[in-house]
Parts: sequence; structure tokens; C-alpha cells
Amino acid sequence: MTSGSGGTETSGSGDIVRTLHLLWDTGPRPSRGPKPGLTLDRIVEAAVRIADTEGLEAVSMRRLSTELGTGTMSLYRYVPGKGELLDLMLDRVQRTGDDTSAFGDNWRSALEVLGRESLALYQRHPWLLQVNQSRPVLGPSAVDGMEKVISRIKPMGLSDPELVSVVIMIDSYVTGAARTQLYTQEAERRTGLTDAEFWAAQGPVLEKVMAGGRYPVMAALSAEAFGPDFDHFGFGLQRILDGLEALVERRSAP
Repeated sequence: MTSGSGGTETSGSGDIVRTLHLLWDTGPRPSRGPKPGLTLDRIVEAAVRIADTEGLEAVSMRRLSTELGTGTMSLYRYVPGKGELLDLMLDRVQRTGDDTSAFGDNWRSALEVLGRESLALYQRHPWLLQVNQSRPVLGPSAVDGMEKVISRIKPMGLSDPELVSVVIMIDSYVTGAARTQLYTQEAERRTGLTDAEFWAAQGPVLEKVMAGGRYPVMAALSAEAFGPDFDHFGFGLQRILDGLEALVERRSAP
């Protein structure tokens, strides 16, 4: 499950019905192309590979044809265009196995795993943050994922809209954290300064400012307050789960 606000691309921007037929394999099969072995799966996998290594802006039908060693027109036998291809890519990267044991045996562990796995998904495919998925086209991977998560958190005893809202809540938190991590990495690449070097450069001036007495609370913070070892993501995720646990307990009380 992925989401994002803003971005350079928008899910559902192609022919929605055609995309759904491609996702669920319910439409007519493409006629055989001139290149043996060319399939929709290979096209989508190549598109994801290009996006992972070169960025989403590098994905085009022309670039794909070069990657696959075929003519651009051959690709159109399988997928109508970039809009439909994007939705196929989004569903592809959300594929999960059938093993749900990692979710643990209660709703809280399931949501924690969901949060951490979603963050890992963004780290593997940073281009996801460039896609506005406010209106996702639901393919098999997305529906499978929702089925697994909702079935695990049903025991919370919340209403159906509230259960969906819980998933959206976790996803929104993860998206924000993933975007912050991505921006940090981009800043390091563009400036040539590591995170440690960036803050070290500000140290001498900030030490003088703090010694002036104008910011006593900030000056009194320990050296670990802004250190890299604290798990800010994990801390925030646990506080969200604490709040949900309080709600569940309140709802279940006599």
C-alpha cells in the first residue's frame, strides 16, 4: 500500500478500464509481437528497474524499447501508454508473498510490521514518492495487501470506515518519514556534504548563539537530542499505536 501527495505523476491517469483489464488479466491478449519472449511482465519489470536506477522521469516507451531491444511500436501491443504502465508498475512493487506470519498474532504487531515494511518499500523504490496516488487503480497486489491487513486488524472492533482510516493513518505517517529520508539523501548528493559534515559546519556559530543565554531550553538539551542513533520513526509509530490501543480499550470497556 502506497500513497503520496503531489508528485510528478498521477495514478489513474491512463485508460482506467484498460488498466484494470491488464492488471487482472481479464482483457484480450496482445497479438504476438516480432520479438520472441516479449511479455507484459517483462515490460513492467524493465520499467520498474529503470525507475529504481534512473528515476521515474527516465521511464518512457522509447527508453523501454531500448532496454528490451525491441521497437517502440511493439510495446504498444501490450500496454497503451505511460499512464497505464505507471499503474502496472505501482501494483507490481506492492506484490507480497502468501506468508503472513510476519504480521504477528495481534493487530498491533500487524500495524507495526505494515509501517516498517511500507517504509522499506519507499526506500527500495524512492520514485513512489513522486506519484500522486490519492486515487489508486486497484490491482491484485493492492487488494491482496489490503485483504491481509484488514483481516489482521478486524479484532480491533472498529467500524469498517475506521479500519480503513487506520491503514490510511499508518500510510500517511510512513510517507512523511520516507520523504524526509529521501530529501536528506538528495541534499547529501547535491551538496557533497554528509549529514554529519553539514551539522558540524554549523557547530561553531550555534555554540556561540546558545552560550548567549537567549535559548536556555535549547542550550540545555543533551548532545544525544539531535544524534543519529535515536529511532525517530519507531518512536512515532509506537505512539500512534499507543493511541489506537487506548481507543480499542475504551471501545471494549463495559
